[in-house]
Amino acid sequence: MKFNPVTDELVQALKDALGEHKVKQDPDVLEAYKTDQEGDAKYHHMPELVVFPESTEEVAKVVRLANQYKVPITPRSGGTSVSRGAIPIYHGIVLVLTKMNHILKVDGENLYAVAESGVYTSDLQNAAKAKGLIYAGDPCSATSCMIGGNVATNAGGDRAVKYGVTRDQIYALKVVTPTGDIVTVGKRTKKNACGYALEQLLIGSEGTLGIITEITVKLLPLPKYRQDVVAVFRDNAKALRLPNRLTKEGIVATSMEYLDYKAIKAVAEYLDVTAPFAEDFCVYVIMTIETYNEEYMDQQLVTIDEVSREMGAEDVRIIEPKSTIWDLRKNFGEAAREASPKYYQEDFVVPLDKIIDVMEFIPTVEKKCGIPTITCAHIGDGNIHTALMNYDFDDDEWAQKVEDFHAEVYPMVYSVGGTMSGEHGIGYKRVKDFAKYTDPAELNMMKAIKKALDPNDILNPGKIFDLD
Repeated sequence: MKFNPVTDELVQALKDALGEHKVKQDPDVLEAYKTDQEGDAKYHHMPELVVFPESTEEVAKVVRLANQYKVPITPRSGGTSVSRGAIPIYHGIVLVLTKMNHILKVDGENLYAVAESGVYTSDLQNAAKAKGLIYAGDPCSATSCMIGGNVATNAGGDRAVKYGVTRDQIYALKVVTPTGDIVTVGKRTKKNACGYALEQLLIGSEGTLGIITEITVKLLPLPKYRQDVVAVFRDNAKALRLPNRLTKEGIVATSMEYLDYKAIKAVAEYLDVTAPFAEDFCVYVIMTIETYNEEYMDQQLVTIDEVSREMGAEDVRIIEPKSTIWDLRKNFGEAAREASPKYYQEDFVVPLDKIIDVMEFIPTVEKKCGIPTITCAHIGDGNIHTALMNYDFDDDEWAQKVEDFHAEVYPMVYSVGGTMSGEHGIGYKRVKDFAKYTDPAELNMMKAIKKALDPNDILNPGKIFDLD
Protein backbone atom coordinates (compact mmCIF):
# COMPACT_ATOMS: atom_id res chain seq x y z
CA MET A 1 0.00 0.00 0.00
CA LYS A 2 1.34 3.44 -0.95
CA PHE A 3 0.56 6.58 0.97
CA ASN A 4 1.32 10.24 0.53
CA PRO A 5 3.58 12.16 2.90
CA VAL A 6 2.16 14.72 5.28
CA THR A 7 2.21 18.08 3.51
CA ASP A 8 2.14 21.63 4.81
CA GLU A 9 -1.32 21.91 3.27
CA LEU A 10 -2.59 18.96 5.34
CA VAL A 11 -0.96 20.32 8.50
CA GLN A 12 -2.71 23.65 8.03
CA ALA A 13 -6.04 21.94 7.32
CA LEU A 14 -5.71 19.96 10.56
CA LYS A 15 -4.82 23.10 12.52
CA ASP A 16 -7.85 24.82 11.09
CA ALA A 17 -10.05 21.84 12.05
CA LEU A 18 -8.69 21.16 15.54
CA GLY A 19 -6.80 24.23 16.66
CA GLU A 20 -3.07 24.75 16.38
CA HIS A 21 -2.30 23.48 19.90
CA LYS A 22 -3.64 20.00 19.05
CA VAL A 23 -1.39 19.44 16.03
CA LYS A 24 2.27 18.74 16.80
CA GLN A 25 5.39 18.32 14.67
CA ASP A 26 7.97 19.11 17.34
CA PRO A 27 10.87 16.62 17.17
CA ASP A 28 10.50 15.64 20.84
CA VAL A 29 6.79 14.91 20.36
CA LEU A 30 7.42 12.82 17.24
CA GLU A 31 10.15 10.95 19.11
CA ALA A 32 7.75 10.10 21.95
CA TYR A 33 5.30 8.38 19.59
CA LYS A 34 7.62 6.28 17.45
CA THR A 35 6.96 3.14 19.51
CA ASP A 36 4.67 1.60 22.11
CA GLN A 37 6.13 -1.00 24.53
CA GLU A 38 8.50 -2.35 21.88
CA GLY A 39 12.07 -1.92 23.12
CA ASP A 40 13.92 -2.94 19.96
CA ALA A 41 14.76 0.24 18.05
CA LYS A 42 14.79 -1.50 14.67
CA TYR A 43 10.98 -1.70 14.85
CA HIS A 44 10.50 1.97 15.72
CA HIS A 45 8.97 4.29 13.10
CA MET A 46 8.79 8.04 13.40
CA PRO A 47 5.41 9.68 12.74
CA GLU A 48 5.28 12.79 10.61
CA LEU A 49 2.59 14.37 12.74
CA VAL A 50 0.85 13.80 16.06
CA VAL A 51 -2.68 15.05 16.74
CA PHE A 52 -4.58 15.25 20.04
CA PRO A 53 -8.34 15.49 19.35
CA GLU A 54 -10.69 16.21 22.25
CA SER A 55 -13.99 14.96 20.83
CA THR A 56 -15.47 12.34 18.53
CA GLU A 57 -16.25 15.09 16.02
CA GLU A 58 -12.60 16.15 15.96
CA VAL A 59 -11.49 12.55 15.42
CA ALA A 60 -13.88 12.38 12.47
CA LYS A 61 -12.37 15.55 10.98
CA VAL A 62 -8.89 14.02 11.16
CA VAL A 63 -10.05 10.81 9.48
CA ARG A 64 -11.78 12.67 6.66
CA LEU A 65 -8.68 14.76 5.96
CA ALA A 66 -6.46 11.67 6.08
CA ASN A 67 -8.65 10.05 3.42
CA GLN A 68 -8.60 13.20 1.32
CA TYR A 69 -4.80 13.40 1.40
CA LYS A 70 -4.19 9.60 1.45
CA VAL A 71 -2.18 9.70 4.67
CA PRO A 72 -2.29 6.80 7.19
CA ILE A 73 -3.46 7.14 10.79
CA THR A 74 -2.19 5.12 13.75
CA PRO A 75 -4.76 5.37 16.59
CA ARG A 76 -3.28 5.31 20.08
CA SER A 77 -4.50 5.58 23.65
CA GLY A 78 -2.18 4.41 26.45
CA GLY A 79 0.51 3.04 24.14
CA THR A 80 0.92 -0.15 26.22
CA SER A 81 0.71 -2.55 23.28
CA VAL A 82 3.26 -5.38 23.35
CA SER A 83 2.44 -6.46 19.79
CA ARG A 84 3.73 -3.27 18.08
CA GLY A 85 0.11 -2.36 17.52
CA ALA A 86 0.57 1.39 18.08
CA ILE A 87 3.75 1.86 16.02
CA PRO A 88 3.23 4.05 12.92
CA ILE A 89 4.97 1.72 10.51
CA TYR A 90 3.93 3.82 7.50
CA HIS A 91 4.73 7.06 9.37
CA GLY A 92 1.86 9.50 8.68
CA ILE A 93 -0.34 10.64 11.60
CA VAL A 94 -0.44 9.27 15.14
CA LEU A 95 -3.87 10.10 16.57
CA VAL A 96 -3.62 10.20 20.36
CA LEU A 97 -6.82 9.82 22.39
CA THR A 98 -5.45 10.74 25.82
CA LYS A 99 -7.31 14.08 25.93
CA MET A 100 -10.60 12.18 25.61
CA ASN A 101 -10.34 11.03 29.20
CA HIS A 102 -13.74 11.61 30.79
CA ILE A 103 -15.94 9.11 32.59
CA LEU A 104 -19.27 10.39 31.32
CA LYS A 105 -21.59 8.32 33.50
CA VAL A 106 -21.60 5.66 36.19
CA ASP A 107 -25.16 4.43 36.68
CA GLY A 108 -25.23 2.39 39.86
CA GLU A 109 -28.95 1.77 39.63
CA ASN A 110 -28.85 0.27 36.14
CA LEU A 111 -25.35 -1.20 36.27
CA TYR A 112 -23.51 0.48 33.42
CA ALA A 113 -20.95 3.20 32.76
CA VAL A 114 -19.97 5.34 29.79
CA ALA A 115 -16.36 6.39 29.30
CA GLU A 116 -14.22 7.99 26.63
CA SER A 117 -11.36 6.00 25.16
CA GLY A 118 -8.61 7.85 27.00
CA VAL A 119 -9.80 6.84 30.48
CA TYR A 120 -7.32 4.72 32.40
CA THR A 121 -8.77 1.28 33.07
CA SER A 122 -7.96 1.57 36.78
CA ASP A 123 -9.82 4.91 36.96
CA LEU A 124 -12.92 3.27 35.51
CA GLN A 125 -12.55 0.40 37.99
CA ASN A 126 -12.23 2.86 40.87
CA ALA A 127 -15.23 4.91 39.74
CA ALA A 128 -17.31 1.73 39.70
CA LYS A 129 -15.96 0.61 43.07
CA ALA A 130 -16.91 3.95 44.63
CA LYS A 131 -20.54 3.01 43.93
CA GLY A 132 -20.19 -0.53 45.24
CA LEU A 133 -19.79 -1.98 41.74
CA ILE A 134 -17.14 -3.70 39.69
CA TYR A 135 -15.94 -3.18 36.15
CA ALA A 136 -14.70 -6.70 35.53
CA GLY A 137 -12.15 -6.01 32.79
CA ASP A 138 -8.74 -6.18 34.44
CA PRO A 139 -5.58 -6.28 32.27
CA CYS A 140 -2.37 -6.57 34.30
CA SER A 141 -1.46 -3.07 33.02
CA ALA A 142 -4.73 -1.54 34.31
CA THR A 143 -2.97 1.46 35.86
CA SER A 144 -1.26 2.41 32.59
CA CYS A 145 -3.54 1.10 29.81
CA MET A 146 -6.71 2.84 28.69
CA ILE A 147 -10.18 1.52 28.06
CA GLY A 148 -10.13 2.33 24.32
CA GLY A 149 -7.03 0.23 23.81
CA ASN A 150 -8.55 -2.55 25.91
CA VAL A 151 -11.52 -2.65 23.56
CA ALA A 152 -9.41 -2.37 20.40
CA THR A 153 -7.30 -5.38 21.42
CA ASN A 154 -9.99 -7.31 23.33
CA ALA A 155 -7.72 -7.28 26.37
CA GLY A 156 -7.94 -10.17 28.82
CA GLY A 157 -6.16 -10.16 32.15
CA ASP A 158 -6.44 -11.77 35.55
CA ARG A 159 -10.23 -11.88 35.94
CA ALA A 160 -11.02 -13.49 32.58
CA VAL A 161 -11.54 -16.92 34.16
CA LYS A 162 -14.75 -15.79 35.85
CA TYR A 163 -15.86 -12.69 33.97
CA GLY A 164 -14.50 -13.18 30.47
CA VAL A 165 -12.42 -10.76 28.39
CA THR A 166 -13.14 -7.18 27.38
CA ARG A 167 -15.74 -8.07 24.74
CA ASP A 168 -17.81 -9.68 27.49
CA GLN A 169 -17.98 -6.33 29.33
CA ILE A 170 -19.25 -4.17 26.45
CA TYR A 171 -22.75 -2.98 25.59
CA ALA A 172 -22.08 -0.37 22.91
CA LEU A 173 -19.39 1.69 21.19
CA LYS A 174 -19.25 5.09 19.57
CA VAL A 175 -16.89 4.81 16.63
CA VAL A 176 -15.44 6.94 13.86
CA THR A 177 -15.41 4.78 10.73
CA PRO A 178 -12.40 4.63 8.37
CA THR A 179 -14.13 7.12 6.07
CA GLY A 180 -14.96 9.59 8.84
CA ASP A 181 -18.58 8.82 9.70
CA ILE A 182 -19.69 8.69 13.34
CA VAL A 183 -21.72 5.65 14.32
CA THR A 184 -22.90 3.98 17.53
CA VAL A 185 -22.94 0.19 17.40
CA GLY A 186 -24.41 -2.20 19.96
CA LYS A 187 -27.22 -1.57 22.45
CA ARG A 188 -27.60 -1.58 26.22
CA THR A 189 -29.86 -4.62 26.00
CA LYS A 190 -29.56 -8.29 26.92
CA LYS A 191 -30.56 -9.32 23.40
CA ASN A 192 -30.09 -7.87 19.92
CA ALA A 193 -30.91 -9.84 16.79
CA CYS A 194 -30.85 -6.90 14.35
CA GLY A 195 -28.28 -7.75 11.72
CA TYR A 196 -24.55 -8.06 12.25
CA ALA A 197 -23.07 -7.56 15.73
CA LEU A 198 -20.83 -4.71 14.60
CA GLU A 199 -19.67 -3.88 18.11
CA GLN A 200 -18.25 -7.40 18.37
CA LEU A 201 -16.51 -7.00 15.01
CA LEU A 202 -14.85 -3.78 16.15
CA ILE A 203 -13.77 -5.20 19.51
CA GLY A 204 -10.34 -6.74 18.91
CA SER A 205 -9.92 -5.15 15.46
CA GLU A 206 -6.81 -3.28 16.69
CA GLY A 207 -7.78 0.09 15.26
CA THR A 208 -8.00 -1.20 11.69
CA LEU A 209 -11.79 -0.92 11.23
CA GLY A 210 -12.63 2.20 13.22
CA ILE A 211 -11.47 4.53 15.96
CA ILE A 212 -13.35 3.83 19.18
CA THR A 213 -14.09 7.06 21.04
CA GLU A 214 -16.75 6.17 23.62
CA ILE A 215 -17.59 2.90 25.36
CA THR A 216 -20.67 1.78 27.29
CA VAL A 217 -19.61 -0.97 29.69
CA LYS A 218 -21.42 -3.42 31.93
CA LEU A 219 -21.04 -3.19 35.69
CA LEU A 220 -21.70 -5.80 38.36
CA PRO A 221 -22.30 -5.67 42.11
CA LEU A 222 -19.02 -5.72 43.99
CA PRO A 223 -18.56 -9.10 45.69
CA LYS A 224 -18.62 -8.79 49.48
CA TYR A 225 -15.98 -11.42 50.10
CA ARG A 226 -12.58 -11.91 48.46
CA GLN A 227 -9.69 -14.18 49.25
CA ASP A 228 -6.36 -14.80 47.53
CA VAL A 229 -4.73 -18.23 47.79
CA VAL A 230 -1.42 -19.64 46.59
CA ALA A 231 -0.77 -23.32 45.97
CA VAL A 232 2.94 -24.12 45.91
CA PHE A 233 4.14 -27.08 43.88
CA ARG A 234 7.57 -28.65 43.64
CA ASP A 235 6.44 -30.65 40.60
CA ASN A 236 5.53 -28.51 37.59
CA ALA A 237 3.41 -31.18 35.88
CA LYS A 238 1.20 -31.54 38.94
CA ALA A 239 0.64 -27.77 39.07
CA LEU A 240 -0.40 -27.72 35.42
CA ARG A 241 -3.13 -30.30 36.03
CA LEU A 242 -4.73 -28.28 38.81
CA PRO A 243 -6.89 -25.78 36.83
CA ASN A 244 -8.85 -28.37 34.89
CA ARG A 245 -9.43 -30.42 38.05
CA LEU A 246 -10.63 -27.41 40.05
CA THR A 247 -13.01 -26.45 37.25
CA LYS A 248 -14.49 -29.95 37.32
CA GLU A 249 -14.92 -29.60 41.09
CA GLY A 250 -17.08 -26.52 40.58
CA ILE A 251 -14.53 -23.92 41.68
CA VAL A 252 -15.43 -20.56 40.14
CA ALA A 253 -12.16 -18.66 40.55
CA THR A 254 -11.94 -15.03 39.53
CA SER A 255 -8.24 -15.45 38.80
CA MET A 256 -5.97 -18.44 38.43
CA GLU A 257 -2.37 -17.46 37.65
CA TYR A 258 0.91 -19.34 37.24
CA LEU A 259 4.59 -18.45 37.62
CA ASP A 260 7.39 -20.85 36.77
CA TYR A 261 10.50 -20.99 38.95
CA LYS A 262 12.67 -18.94 36.61
CA ALA A 263 10.02 -16.23 36.52
CA ILE A 264 9.69 -16.22 40.30
CA LYS A 265 13.43 -15.71 40.68
CA ALA A 266 13.66 -13.09 37.92
CA VAL A 267 10.80 -10.95 39.25
CA ALA A 268 12.00 -11.27 42.85
CA GLU A 269 15.39 -9.97 41.75
CA TYR A 270 13.74 -7.11 39.85
CA LEU A 271 11.65 -6.13 42.89
CA ASP A 272 14.51 -6.84 45.30
CA VAL A 273 12.34 -9.05 47.48
CA THR A 274 12.52 -12.59 48.81
CA ALA A 275 10.08 -14.88 46.99
CA PRO A 276 8.10 -17.00 49.48
CA PHE A 277 8.78 -20.77 49.32
CA ALA A 278 11.42 -20.26 46.58
CA GLU A 279 14.49 -21.37 48.49
CA ASP A 280 14.27 -24.50 46.30
CA PHE A 281 12.53 -25.17 42.98
CA CYS A 282 8.84 -24.36 43.08
CA VAL A 283 6.03 -22.95 40.95
CA TYR A 284 3.06 -20.87 42.05
CA VAL A 285 -0.61 -21.27 41.22
CA ILE A 286 -2.24 -18.08 42.50
CA MET A 287 -6.02 -17.95 42.85
CA THR A 288 -8.60 -15.32 43.72
CA ILE A 289 -12.06 -16.29 44.96
CA GLU A 290 -14.84 -13.70 45.15
CA THR A 291 -18.34 -14.42 46.45
CA TYR A 292 -21.45 -12.68 47.76
CA ASN A 293 -21.91 -15.30 50.49
CA GLU A 294 -19.43 -16.04 53.27
CA GLU A 295 -20.45 -19.67 53.65
CA TYR A 296 -19.95 -20.27 49.93
CA MET A 297 -16.50 -18.64 50.20
CA ASP A 298 -15.54 -21.04 52.98
CA GLN A 299 -16.73 -24.01 50.91
CA GLN A 300 -14.66 -22.89 47.92
CA LEU A 301 -11.53 -22.42 50.03
CA VAL A 302 -11.88 -25.86 51.61
CA THR A 303 -12.27 -27.47 48.19
CA ILE A 304 -9.24 -25.61 46.81
CA ASP A 305 -7.12 -26.73 49.75
CA GLU A 306 -8.22 -30.36 49.54
CA VAL A 307 -7.94 -30.68 45.76
CA SER A 308 -4.62 -28.82 45.52
CA ARG A 309 -3.03 -31.06 48.13
CA GLU A 310 -4.50 -34.13 46.48
CA MET A 311 -2.95 -32.97 43.19
CA GLY A 312 0.47 -32.65 44.85
CA ALA A 313 0.70 -29.12 46.29
CA GLU A 314 3.29 -28.92 49.04
CA ASP A 315 1.59 -25.96 50.64
CA VAL A 316 -1.71 -24.11 50.20
CA ARG A 317 -2.25 -20.91 52.10
CA ILE A 318 -4.13 -17.63 52.20
CA ILE A 319 -2.15 -14.73 50.74
CA GLU A 320 -1.87 -12.08 53.43
CA PRO A 321 -2.29 -8.40 52.47
CA LYS A 322 1.44 -7.67 52.81
CA SER A 323 2.55 -10.72 50.83
CA THR A 324 4.70 -10.14 47.74
CA ILE A 325 3.18 -13.02 45.77
CA TRP A 326 0.73 -10.95 43.70
CA ASP A 327 3.47 -8.34 43.17
CA LEU A 328 5.62 -11.07 41.63
CA ARG A 329 2.89 -11.94 39.15
CA LYS A 330 1.90 -8.36 38.32
CA ASN A 331 5.49 -7.31 37.58
CA PHE A 332 6.37 -10.18 35.24
CA GLY A 333 6.46 -7.99 32.10
CA GLU A 334 8.46 -5.20 33.73
CA ALA A 335 11.02 -7.66 35.08
CA ALA A 336 11.44 -9.33 31.69
CA ARG A 337 11.82 -5.94 29.96
CA GLU A 338 14.39 -4.79 32.52
CA ALA A 339 16.50 -7.94 32.08
CA SER A 340 16.12 -8.07 28.30
CA PRO A 341 14.82 -4.91 26.53
CA LYS A 342 14.52 -6.90 23.28
CA TYR A 343 12.62 -9.78 24.88
CA TYR A 344 9.77 -11.39 22.93
CA GLN A 345 6.64 -12.14 24.95
CA GLU A 346 4.43 -14.92 23.66
CA ASP A 347 0.66 -14.86 24.06
CA PHE A 348 -0.57 -18.21 22.85
CA VAL A 349 -3.77 -19.67 24.21
CA VAL A 350 -4.95 -23.29 24.20
CA PRO A 351 -7.94 -25.27 25.51
CA LEU A 352 -7.64 -25.72 29.24
CA ASP A 353 -7.09 -29.47 29.02
CA LYS A 354 -4.17 -28.92 26.60
CA ILE A 355 -2.16 -26.41 28.62
CA ILE A 356 -0.04 -29.15 30.17
CA ASP A 357 0.91 -30.49 26.71
CA VAL A 358 2.17 -27.11 25.54
CA MET A 359 3.80 -26.08 28.82
CA GLU A 360 5.75 -29.34 28.99
CA PHE A 361 6.79 -28.92 25.36
CA ILE A 362 8.28 -25.44 25.87
CA PRO A 363 11.41 -26.55 27.82
CA THR A 364 12.19 -29.01 25.01
CA VAL A 365 12.02 -26.21 22.45
CA GLU A 366 14.00 -23.89 24.69
CA LYS A 367 16.82 -26.42 24.84
CA LYS A 368 16.65 -27.25 21.12
CA CYS A 369 16.71 -23.59 20.02
CA GLY A 370 19.17 -22.42 22.66
CA ILE A 371 16.95 -19.57 23.81
CA PRO A 372 16.32 -18.77 27.49
CA THR A 373 12.70 -18.36 28.63
CA ILE A 374 10.68 -17.43 31.67
CA THR A 375 6.94 -18.15 31.82
CA CYS A 376 3.83 -16.88 33.51
CA ALA A 377 0.30 -17.83 32.50
CA HIS A 378 -3.35 -17.10 33.00
CA ILE A 379 -3.51 -20.79 33.75
CA GLY A 380 -7.26 -20.75 34.40
CA ASP A 381 -8.04 -19.86 30.78
CA GLY A 382 -5.11 -21.49 28.97
CA ASN A 383 -3.28 -18.24 28.08
CA ILE A 384 0.51 -18.69 28.21
CA HIS A 385 3.02 -15.81 28.36
CA THR A 386 6.45 -17.28 27.71
CA ALA A 387 9.07 -14.54 27.47
CA LEU A 388 11.98 -15.30 25.14
CA MET A 389 14.99 -13.58 26.69
CA ASN A 390 17.78 -11.95 24.70
CA TYR A 391 20.69 -11.59 27.09
CA ASP A 392 23.55 -11.46 24.58
CA PHE A 393 22.44 -12.41 21.03
CA ASP A 394 23.16 -10.03 18.16
CA ASP A 395 20.23 -8.92 16.00
CA ASP A 396 20.57 -11.56 13.28
CA GLU A 397 21.09 -14.41 15.75
CA TRP A 398 18.14 -13.23 17.86
CA ALA A 399 15.79 -13.00 14.88
CA GLN A 400 16.74 -16.51 13.82
CA LYS A 401 16.24 -17.95 17.30
CA VAL A 402 12.77 -16.38 17.61
CA GLU A 403 11.86 -17.76 14.19
CA ASP A 404 13.16 -21.22 15.13
CA PHE A 405 11.19 -21.15 18.39
CA HIS A 406 7.98 -20.29 16.56
CA ALA A 407 8.60 -22.99 13.96
CA GLU A 408 8.51 -25.51 16.79
CA VAL A 409 5.86 -24.11 19.15
CA TYR A 410 3.20 -22.65 16.85
CA PRO A 411 2.46 -25.95 15.05
CA MET A 412 2.08 -27.56 18.46
CA VAL A 413 -0.25 -24.79 19.71
CA TYR A 414 -2.45 -24.98 16.61
CA SER A 415 -2.48 -28.77 16.58
CA VAL A 416 -4.21 -28.83 19.99
CA GLY A 417 -6.80 -26.21 18.99
CA GLY A 418 -5.01 -23.07 20.17
CA THR A 419 -3.93 -19.78 18.60
CA MET A 420 -0.87 -17.54 18.75
CA SER A 421 -2.61 -14.71 20.63
CA GLY A 422 -5.12 -14.77 23.45
CA GLU A 423 -5.15 -11.10 24.47
CA HIS A 424 -2.25 -9.05 23.06
CA GLY A 425 -3.35 -9.14 19.43
CA ILE A 426 -1.47 -9.60 16.18
CA GLY A 427 -0.36 -6.00 15.66
CA TYR A 428 2.70 -5.65 13.47
CA LYS A 429 4.62 -8.20 15.51
CA ARG A 430 2.86 -11.37 14.37
CA VAL A 431 1.71 -10.45 10.85
CA LYS A 432 3.85 -13.04 9.03
CA ASP A 433 3.12 -15.83 11.47
CA PHE A 434 -0.59 -15.01 11.49
CA ALA A 435 -0.71 -15.29 7.70
CA LYS A 436 1.19 -18.58 7.87
CA TYR A 437 -1.02 -20.31 10.44
CA THR A 438 -4.45 -18.89 9.57
CA ASP A 439 -6.81 -20.67 7.18
CA PRO A 440 -6.50 -18.77 3.85
CA ALA A 441 -10.28 -18.59 3.51
CA GLU A 442 -10.59 -17.07 6.99
CA LEU A 443 -7.82 -14.57 6.24
CA ASN A 444 -9.50 -13.59 2.98
CA MET A 445 -12.75 -12.91 4.83
CA MET A 446 -10.89 -10.56 7.17
CA LYS A 447 -9.21 -8.78 4.28
CA ALA A 448 -12.54 -8.40 2.48
CA ILE A 449 -14.04 -6.73 5.55
CA LYS A 450 -11.07 -4.38 5.84
CA LYS A 451 -11.22 -3.43 2.14
CA ALA A 452 -14.95 -2.82 2.31
CA LEU A 453 -14.83 -0.59 5.39
CA ASP A 454 -11.46 1.08 4.77
CA PRO A 455 -10.96 1.35 0.99
CA ASN A 456 -7.91 3.60 1.34
CA ASP A 457 -6.35 1.42 4.10
CA ILE A 458 -6.07 4.58 6.20
CA LEU A 459 -6.51 3.09 9.68
CA ASN A 460 -3.53 1.35 11.27
CA PRO A 461 -2.25 -0.18 8.01
CA GLY A 462 0.07 -3.17 8.23
CA LYS A 463 -1.47 -4.45 11.45
CA ILE A 464 -3.03 -7.94 11.68
CA PHE A 465 -2.27 -8.51 7.97
CA ASP A 466 -0.96 -6.67 4.92
CA LEU A 467 -3.53 -5.84 2.28
CA ASP A 468 -2.54 -7.06 -1.19
